[in-house]
Amino acid sequence: MKLEYEKLFEQEVEALIEEIHTQYGYDFSGYARASVYRRIKRFLGQKHLQSVDALREKLFSDSFFFENFLQEVTVNVTEMFRDATFFLSLRENVLPLLSTYPFIKIWDAGCSTGEELFSLAILLEEEGLLGRTKIYATDINQKVLLQAKEGIFSASNMAAYTSAYYAAGGKREFSSYYTSNYGSVKFSSHLVKNVVFYPHNLATDSSFNEFHLIICRNVLIYFNRQLQDRVLRLFDESLVSLGYLGLGKKETLIMSSISGNYVAVDKNNRIYRKTN
Repeated sequence: MKLEYEKLFEQEVEALIEEIHTQYGYDFSGYARASVYRRIKRFLGQKHLQSVDALREKLFSDSFFFENFLQEVTVNVTEMFRDATFFLSLRENVLPLLSTYPFIKIWDAGCSTGEELFSLAILLEEEGLLGRTKIYATDINQKVLLQAKEGIFSASNMAAYTSAYYAAGGKREFSSYYTSNYGSVKFSSHLVKNVVFYPHNLATDSSFNEFHLIICRNVLIYFNRQLQDRVLRLFDESLVSLGYLGLGKKETLIMSSISGNYVAVDKNNRIYRKTN
């Protein structure tokens, strides 16, 4: 009986995904199914909805409800200086070479609520590159883009973020980058003065610029193999010759259609350089 229910639920979700694509233009067809089913089940419980049909009715009659759905179903797990060795490697192996360019363009793809973005901006500031760098911070979810732009995070995370900052080679007092207020901290707007916040759907949208560095970490793991390859080809089209690509710990170019175009700068930290 449970198996029949699960099968029906999955069929209804698949139909809903197609309708969302038609109605709103968001394409979840390439997302890993286990993750999508789990998140939609959780959302149904949170909203006390008894069925996918009830969810469908709310999604297509209330745009604010849809935005809330999008925030819950898309992946927004992030931390400052997550995997500190990645940022240390950027500081030591990538930024010195990027510094040879008169102007630097970086794409932070799937930037979520901005913790990674501010980590990157701090690195650039400390290496004297922030003033001549333009960062494009994109995400499918416009609500988290607004949060990223504000640069306000919970103060309860600052002890962990401070440790990660120094593990990533931090050169200053971490607290000098933010001000505290009633359980939250606000990072200096100076760090994002050259940032363009831009809604972009990796599943459907195309290349929009050329970049010297693209960072997309812990996003591809939620996509199926076909969509992963589609996104990697998008990044390949968007990187200049000898540009850099940074992925998450569990992500790789191995077996992808673009693997022959890259060499590993830091294999353990998934940093690659385009060879053509």
